[in-house]
Amino acid sequence: MAGFPIISVRQPQPFDLVDDPVEACGVGTGFEAVFAARVRDANGNELAQVPIHAGGTGIWGNFHAALPLGAAPPTPQGVLEVYGFSGADGSEINKVVVPITFGRALVDPYHGFAQHEVLSGESLSAIAQHWYGDASLWPRLYEANRNQIADPDLIFPGQVLRVPQ
Repeated sequence: MAGFPIISVRQPQPFDLVDDPVEACGVGTGFEAVFAARVRDANGNELAQVPIHAGGTGIWGNFHAALPLGAAPPTPQGVLEVYGFSGADGSEINKVVVPITFGRALVDPYHGFAQHEVLSGESLSAIAQHWYGDASLWPRLYEANRNQIADPDLIFPGQVLRVPQ
């Protein structure tokens, strides 16, 4: 019989643009109903960590955690890690790692994102000029959409890009 994973992160989804605080939710169980969440930047530096109390040993429960960053992260990319602790030695176990993009590292303050469908002949520079009035801000668009843009010089008609606001 297949069972539920020990920890399941439902939000954020991989490569989501996140705000400050980073909000995480899901379902999980941990030794004595305790596990934890933390946010790291792309350099591996810990930006925030919080304990989570949900479920219990062998009981799954819903969790919601807010991880306040306190400042704009130094890198646009990072990860959310949710993990439990070994009852034997306290080491981290059952870790779920979700890649995320920090909206506040791209636009501070960050309010959310708009969507832009790429038209034939458009470039990231042209889209940045349209949305921000400054073509040189194209790296914001690249960082916000790295999960679907391998090369910033290659975008395709029909792609729907996130435009941080």
